[in-house]
Amino acid sequence: MPDSLFRMIGFIILMLAAYLGGNGYICLRGWQALQHFPPAVRWVFGGFVWISALSIILTFALRNSRMSASSWAHLLFEYATGWLVFTLYMALFLLCCDLIRLFFHSFQYGFLCALTLTVCLLTYGFLHYQRPSTRVINLTVNKPVTGPSDTLRIVAVSDLHLGMGTTRARLEKYIRMINGQQPDLILIGGDLIDSSIVPVREGQMEQLLSQLHAEQGIYMVPGNHEYRSGIEDCASFLRRTPICLLRDSVVTLPGGIRIVGRDDLSNRHRKPFTQFDGDMDAVFPVIVLDHQPVELAPAVDAGVDLLFCGHTHNGQVWPMNWLTGRLFEVAYGYEKRGNTNIYVSSGLALWGPPFRIGSRSEMVVFNLTFQRP
Repeated sequence: MPDSLFRMIGFIILMLAAYLGGNGYICLRGWQALQHFPPAVRWVFGGFVWISALSIILTFALRNSRMSASSWAHLLFEYATGWLVFTLYMALFLLCCDLIRLFFHSFQYGFLCALTLTVCLLTYGFLHYQRPSTRVINLTVNKPVTGPSDTLRIVAVSDLHLGMGTTRARLEKYIRMINGQQPDLILIGGDLIDSSIVPVREGQMEQLLSQLHAEQGIYMVPGNHEYRSGIEDCASFLRRTPICLLRDSVVTLPGGIRIVGRDDLSNRHRKPFTQFDGDMDAVFPVIVLDHQPVELAPAVDAGVDLLFCGHTHNGQVWPMNWLTGRLFEVAYGYEKRGNTNIYVSSGLALWGPPFRIGSRSEMVVFNLTFQRP
């Protein structure tokens, strides 16, 4: 068994054990807090905790069903995945309350305090998620263009995760945000689709995606979730929209600007920079889309001017941003290496739990200025 697969299986087992252990801890402390209530109340509470904890299994069972596009399936998905975050913070707050009780034995309301703090924090995270930000970055590229304009306005987004989580109604809001910037070019850094193409098709989301408009085109690369959903099914769906899917290929825009789209790492046979389909002439400005920010040095060596990535969500909820910060060289934000401008987005939407705590959803606007020949 390859070491990487062994580590992944070990990580999954560890996370599953932590999740089940966290729910067991919540159930135990809740059972103790309800000791003066009738036994039926305590049993109902225990049943509620474990049904909530295991409800995520039902969401995976529904994801390829036609019912996955329904409003109740969306609510179930948000509740089931939201319980993951509830478990995280409830267990942490309970642990803090138990530590307080070691020093202040009269402290008797640990479960109630932990529950109140968790609900308040999740409420904040939910409201915070509803207000994505727009980050504007002005860059000068010291390479010539041959077109009539020496500027380019790009709207770059990633990780919309359309499906049971990001519904048609939310996508409509995102379309208005993007078009409102009047971009010359739109770039999508992967994970447009979540874990199944079925709710996207059933929701007829291609109708909304067809409303995207940019004079110089709309380009996208696949992410790991497009592979999870079925890359060929996703490619077929995208052909019904104005979005051009790039997989280890290069497109030349008017003026000579190269848009390079790398296939996702999920494709173990994706090509290196030197073998792309198309002319990646670094004499002209080169913009690269790559879903996962894992091969930064080759981009710098190849003379790339702008590298745009997604995937990390900037951890989405604290303390997961600590983990992504250790896993990736650049886990979020802007960094310049040599002449290469690198930007890793936290994503316009998110996967699963509808909360942003310690991170923020965002759309990135790049205003590029080029040399005149």
